[in-house]
Amino acid sequence: MDSFKKLQQEKKKIGLFLAPTLAILTFLLPLSLNTDGKIILSIMVFCMVFWLLEVLPLGITAFLGVSLAVVFGIISAKKAFLSMGHPVILLFIGSFLIAQSMTKYGLDERIALNLLSKDVFLKSPFRVLVGFTLIAFFLSMWISNTATTAMLLPLAIGIITLFTHNKIKNSKEFGVYLLIAIAYTASIGGTATLIGTPTNLVGVGFLEEAGYKIDFLQWFLIVSPVSFAMFIILLLYIRFHIRNFKFDYSQVKQIILEEKKKLKKLSKGEKNTLIVFSLAVILWILPGIANLLGNKTAYTFLKSHFPEGIVAVLAAILLFLLPVEKGKSTLDTEDLKQIDWDTVLLFAGGIALGKIIVSTGLAKYIGTQIASLIDPNFALLFIFIVILSMVFLTEISSNTATAITFVPIMIGTLQAMNIDIFYPIIAIIIAASFAFMLPIATPPNAIIYGSGLIKISKMVKLGFFLNIIGSIILTLFVIIHM
Repeated sequence: MDSFKKLQQEKKKIGLFLAPTLAILTFLLPLSLNTDGKIILSIMVFCMVFWLLEVLPLGITAFLGVSLAVVFGIISAKKAFLSMGHPVILLFIGSFLIAQSMTKYGLDERIALNLLSKDVFLKSPFRVLVGFTLIAFFLSMWISNTATTAMLLPLAIGIITLFTHNKIKNSKEFGVYLLIAIAYTASIGGTATLIGTPTNLVGVGFLEEAGYKIDFLQWFLIVSPVSFAMFIILLLYIRFHIRNFKFDYSQVKQIILEEKKKLKKLSKGEKNTLIVFSLAVILWILPGIANLLGNKTAYTFLKSHFPEGIVAVLAAILLFLLPVEKGKSTLDTEDLKQIDWDTVLLFAGGIALGKIIVSTGLAKYIGTQIASLIDPNFALLFIFIVILSMVFLTEISSNTATAITFVPIMIGTLQAMNIDIFYPIIAIIIAASFAFMLPIATPPNAIIYGSGLIKISKMVKLGFFLNIIGSIILTLFVIIHM
């Protein structure tokens, strides 16, 4: 722990020196940019160093970047921080609170144990793995991939320990693949819905700024085939590696049933959460259903009166109103403190930075410069390289922070190449969740690595293959829709 703290302190020292140095050097470059554009480019470089080396919390760095833009006279404070009221911020906060309620009352664990106790998931090692990953996929569509992985980890460790104590051959190796499958699936499942991961909302925010509207159901219908395809490939890949592993399924059933027995009767908090969550999901998908049925009047009414952000906030407010016992509501003030406010601030600041990058002409300038280097005949190859770059960049930096800086530039580049940005930008956003190689790439990776059962070399080997496959799938997704 001391060595970790020391490393963090060294990173901060390096960042405090490197960020202003690179920012000044960037400003002095002989670029054919106006002064405002050069200042914003320098601020971007400054923020990227701070994000990469974690000098400050990610959200605070984003706000620092916007504040510097105000200090240097690029934009007024009033305009700069309008993004704090962006509708997607409401969706962030509301969905985080719903997820907090699910975790607080153990509704997610109840769902997991009830599914895992089914015989269909206990008859073979691969079926056990399928059971865990299906739960990880489903839950990460609605709650954070971090919470999903953290919740499933003790159950998985229990099964691995049971195998080891009974001296079942290759049990530790099976355990490695089970944990890796859970973590990777949690990241993949998060891409399927708008609220599954913050980067999805980042992408929607930038697309809306560019004039593209996308609702909850539309996102699911567009993206879920990619998510499911990646999930199936992961299962087949892991199945190949555990093909020789065997066990007595009754042993596994015993540990699952023992865990299930510990569950108490369905609590009032769980009931309230389930009702509110179901109501929110219905209201999220209703506009999309109306649109699919061709009822434009109903679609317009629902989108204007019940947008996703308002639905999320109203659902969260209901949880603060519905009682679980006398004098106590389902959620309280303490639950507000559990919200990932750093991500909320990062998104708010990031959207503000993105707007400034566009308004100063920086995005268009960088996009034009990149586009001028690319032969139109190799546009698809370029998109593949961009997706691949996004995947590998997020191995070493925050996927949300990377998306915030990367996406506006890619929008400018694609527009300069006369390419419709909608599907390529969605692919780039999904790519931010397809980093599987390193423990620092995603919280799920870090959680399973922290179990001490997985060597980093194993994660790198498996993850590298999936990084490449994921990039190919996303490129095919773009090709199909172009």
